[in-house]
Amino acid sequence: MAGSGTAHLRDDQDVVLSVRNLTVEYAGKGNERVFAVSNVSFDARRGETVGLVGESGCGKSSVAKAILQLPPPTSGSVVVDGSEIVGLGGSALRVHRRKLQMIFQDPISSLNPMRKVKDIVAEGLRIQGGASAEEIETRTRAMIERVGLDPDTASDRLPHEFSGGQCQRISIARAMVLDPELVICDEPVSALDVSVQAQIINLLEDMKARYKLTLVFIAPYLAVVKNVSDGVVVMYLGKVCEVAASDELFTAPAHPYTRALISAVPEPDPEAPVQRTTPTGDIPSPVDPPSGCRFRTRCPSARDTCAAEEPSIREIRPGHFVACHFPEGVSSETDRAAVGAGIVAGQREGQRAVHPPSTTMV
Repeated sequence: MAGSGTAHLRDDQDVVLSVRNLTVEYAGKGNERVFAVSNVSFDARRGETVGLVGESGCGKSSVAKAILQLPPPTSGSVVVDGSEIVGLGGSALRVHRRKLQMIFQDPISSLNPMRKVKDIVAEGLRIQGGASAEEIETRTRAMIERVGLDPDTASDRLPHEFSGGQCQRISIARAMVLDPELVICDEPVSALDVSVQAQIINLLEDMKARYKLTLVFIAPYLAVVKNVSDGVVVMYLGKVCEVAASDELFTAPAHPYTRALISAVPEPDPEAPVQRTTPTGDIPSPVDPPSGCRFRTRCPSARDTCAAEEPSIREIRPGHFVACHFPEGVSSETDRAAVGAGIVAGQREGQRAVHPPSTTMV
């Protein structure tokens, strides 16, 4: 059930991105406020891929844009490589922007239709300054070739002369030419044919390994997220529901919303038994979200407590965090009390949960 908290955040030198209590609100009709993102927190270590998943409208893209300060969040903190960037502007923000790049959902509309490919890719280098015209041209051509396009034939062409997959390769080249540390991929394959999606994902994986990138991978398709992510953050109606390593989340989901998302993944075997967990009712409006747990109006396990109290994110197993009063796998009152005290239920001897170094806890 959707809640708040920072128990899942890590405090070490390897964390390159730390988002804490991020809130994004938009103006609605009249005096209405749209609560797109409410107190969302997660982090990512250097070299990790963090998957951000949830239904359309849950706030994934708003989180991505707020990290890049496009526009700045209503409140909260975004720390990139040890530096707070919320509140920065002008040249101070531009220094950090070089470390942050974004690949957008629609590859065609994200490219200026009036500019040649070489100018689109080189634009960031020209804005940042500090490089000669010859160096910019050399780096631009090298990056266009690195994403799988021929710089001799592609450089002087316009975006409409390319397919969707080729346009996404151009978008990746534009992001990578600045040698960033963190790349936010906002549903980078959802607008592409299935046959092209694997190519783009493989290209992103190659870029990640080559340049030691940290990726925030936003996608509605859990099958994609499972294959590319080290850890996963599940969102619902602007709140974090569950945080765990990818394998752990798909093997033992503890949140009823996460279980519903996983059960909706298509089964390729037509003879395999399929059991769907479908939430009841419609998604509430972000203008007037429910009290307590925001998922309670659609949750089969909801009780009076869920309406009265917002659940906090807590650890139920090492590296597995959930914002739910009644998580799956924590059934007895004793177990719930132990979890509420921050103790893993399986370690009743009083041993505190230790985050394993190899486990991604976003």
